[in-house]
Amino acid sequence: MSVGGPRLYAVTFSVHIPAEEYLRYYRGSARDVLVTADDGRTVRFPAWLLRGVVTHEGIKGRFRLVYDEHGKSHGLDRLA
Repeated sequence: MSVGGPRLYAVTFSVHIPAEEYLRYYRGSARDVLVTADDGRTVRFPAWLLRGVVTHEGIKGRFRLVYDEHGKSHGLDRLA
């Protein structure tokens, strides 16, 4: 670990998950979300990170996921 804490990285992506589909994540029958990042990488992260951005229509928008060198999430921000 570095002096100032772990090194942080970010990945941006777009996602559209209809409300009905997100219910699977909310109920726990699906735990991880799999997206394709803007740079082409496949990114998997825990569905609970999206709970703060769910609307009655589901989840739709552009996001930035911040994570450290160990893969631990340090936040998810809505970009648009």
